[in-house]
Amino acid sequence: MSGKFVVSLTHAKNDTDKATVAFVVANAAVASDKDAMVFLSIEAVRLAQPGFADDIHEEGFLPLKDLIANFVAAGGKIYVCSPCFKKRKLDETALVPGAVIVGGAKLVEFMGDACPSISY
Repeated sequence: MSGKFVVSLTHAKNDTDKATVAFVVANAAVASDKDAMVFLSIEAVRLAQPGFADDIHEEGFLPLKDLIANFVAAGGKIYVCSPCFKKRKLDETALVPGAVIVGGAKLVEFMGDACPSISY
């Protein structure tokens, strides 16, 4: 890998454009041989639940569920903010493939020194 890349996403159905573009960029990062990770926080944690993204499809892009699946299939990681997830009382036993519930320290550890990131 030629370095790491983080996409931080705070939106889901409250801004489907941002949610979609975040995973488009994440797919571009993993396709560019980056150790890529998407950090889901705030409303975006809902995307970690199976079926939640199924009806999100922005014109001109693949459906979000396909973008997420492609990202994971290519080796991308999905970290889900634990406090955000718990606040919304979501089901920790039902996560999309590749999603892992983590604390903020895990994000900091992944980013290390000089890790580029983008937020949506």
